[in-house]
Amino acid sequence: MRKILTIAILCVGLAGMTSCNFLDENPKSSLTSVDYYKTAEQAEANVNYLYRNGAVMRIAQAPSAYIGPNASISGMLTGYFTNSYEGQEVVCKYARELTRQQNTSTVSSMIDGVWDECYKSINIANGAIKHIPDIAMSESTSARLIAEAKFFRAFNYFYLVKMLGAVPMPTEPYESIENLYLERTPVETVYTLIEADLKEAVEVLPAAKFADNAHRITKYAAAMMLADVYLQQGKYADAATYAKMVVESPHKLTANEDLAMNSAFNKLRTTDDLDEVIYAVEYDASIHTGDWWPTYSCDASAVATFGTYSIMERVYGPTNRFLNVYDKEDLRIQPNQFFHWKYTNPNTGAVWESKSAAGCWYWFDEDALLTTGRGTKDQNFFRYAEALLVAAESIAQSTGVTAEAANCLAQVKARADMNGKTVAQYASELQALSKDLFIKECWLERLREFPLEFKIWDDCLRTGKFPVISETEAGKVDFQELVGATNASGATFKKTDLLWPISINEIQRNPSLTQNDGYSLK
Repeated sequence: MRKILTIAILCVGLAGMTSCNFLDENPKSSLTSVDYYKTAEQAEANVNYLYRNGAVMRIAQAPSAYIGPNASISGMLTGYFTNSYEGQEVVCKYARELTRQQNTSTVSSMIDGVWDECYKSINIANGAIKHIPDIAMSESTSARLIAEAKFFRAFNYFYLVKMLGAVPMPTEPYESIENLYLERTPVETVYTLIEADLKEAVEVLPAAKFADNAHRITKYAAAMMLADVYLQQGKYADAATYAKMVVESPHKLTANEDLAMNSAFNKLRTTDDLDEVIYAVEYDASIHTGDWWPTYSCDASAVATFGTYSIMERVYGPTNRFLNVYDKEDLRIQPNQFFHWKYTNPNTGAVWESKSAAGCWYWFDEDALLTTGRGTKDQNFFRYAEALLVAAESIAQSTGVTAEAANCLAQVKARADMNGKTVAQYASELQALSKDLFIKECWLERLREFPLEFKIWDDCLRTGKFPVISETEAGKVDFQELVGATNASGATFKKTDLLWPISINEIQRNPSLTQNDGYSLK
């Protein structure tokens, strides 16, 4: 039984008698009551709420058949990914064409949901951090719940600061009408809080694999996120420290049994609780399904092939140019690994085939599409492959191209090799590279390893570089300065493209807020 999912749903029922109204209300317009933090059960219920709300679900939830999770839209800024229904979901078009500034009011509507959900979770986390120490419960349970609350507070602030830059930073729950309208806090100050929260979580949470810890946040999930936070800021020595903590953990890469349906990438597609998974959001057929995730795997023509869903759309479909990021011999670009172009329904013989744009095999859920119409695959946030790549890059940036850095990168490259080249062989070649070339290899592997995990734009932001993928030569990628580069839709990046707008509705409610450069106030 998937414990955290079951517990979270049960605790929502419990919260209905104790804190349901609080959980459902917008913390920007309502107040937190200490009455919701009288018992250990109430504390657990509120912390469990954080597992399935806020920034977490901006990444892991598929609430619509026509537009993917919020995190997918930032990837469209590169022009390498498109939404086949962007005529309706115009925010995707404005992102891809880099015309958000001329359409602030429309884009701001999307930000409203991000803002509301993230700050609701931050408010709940703040309440937990403040009040749990006063509740009669075991010291270990109290410490764990506070550490989990700090993890999710950090998670939400990290999501906001990357997307919006400086944001208000309440650290106390709203329990009075004072300090409701805060100014934007400098980015550096927000990052200081994020780092402090995650450091405490690393110290307190259990050193266990995610699946072995009842799907609760672990020391290694917190360390992985902290490494990511440091990497985003260019604090490479710190990033290396925490990435290596994860590399040395019980987590490990999923191995290939073959280079077909038993490859590591197919296991990641079909199987939950792999040792590679450091943190995921879980889904279940009877408690909480994966909503529309399975339908994102093909285009609209596939509806007749399956018959279980009335709508299928490529809401985050890779362009053919993006697929040139892979060498032709890379396992990940072979059919039925990360992507696919054809599928035959084994029950009816009906065939779906796309002769132009690839479908996303990584989201293909055969039980859901062939039989149940209910997706169950967990959505992975952090994988061991990312720990290896963060370690490789951050070690190289801070120490140089050491044997340790080369070995980390080599493990990821060797798993995708179709010709038997070993980790040792890759490591030997990689260690001979210059620092600059080695770091670019790390960037390339991130593009190849996480095409459908919404990490491409964060990498553009942190490196200040745009990956220019060759239109004709497979595997050839150059990196240009981000501002001034031309994206894959032919639009030129401006400095104002680096952030999304602050919600216009929030600016109207809070006179202390200012708008990001380039965007309008109405």
